[in-house]
Amino acid sequence: AEGGIKMGYQQALSRYIDATNTHDFNNVKALLHPQAVYWFTDRTCTSLEEIEAYFKHAWHVIQDEVYRATNVQWLTADENAATCIYTYHYEGYHNGTFVSGSGRATNVFTVMNNEWKLIHEHLSS
Repeated sequence: AEGGIKMGYQQALSRYIDATNTHDFNNVKALLHPQAVYWFTDRTCTSLEEIEAYFKHAWHVIQDEVYRATNVQWLTADENAATCIYTYHYEGYHNGTFVSGSGRATNVFTVMNNEWKLIHEHLSS
């Protein structure tokens, strides 16, 4: 059973990164817990509507953005919750100029209705 659980949360992170790269918030929202809280450097988002607005703004500012995670470390994981830290990287175009950057991320996943959902993300540059 442990292997299946482990795969579950690791796949949840991969699905989340993939959903982010579709630039369609409906794909991201499908992976979010209804009580998800996001901490960004400049804002705290405590509702799905606020999270959606933040994502859409980011996708508008950085066109054709590609987002990825490296150095993923799972700090805790059991059958109900899993926490990881990683380095996030982004690249895309800002006003026609290629830009890229990176920072630190913390994601907390929890199981709801037998599915892994993201309940917290904290990004810092």
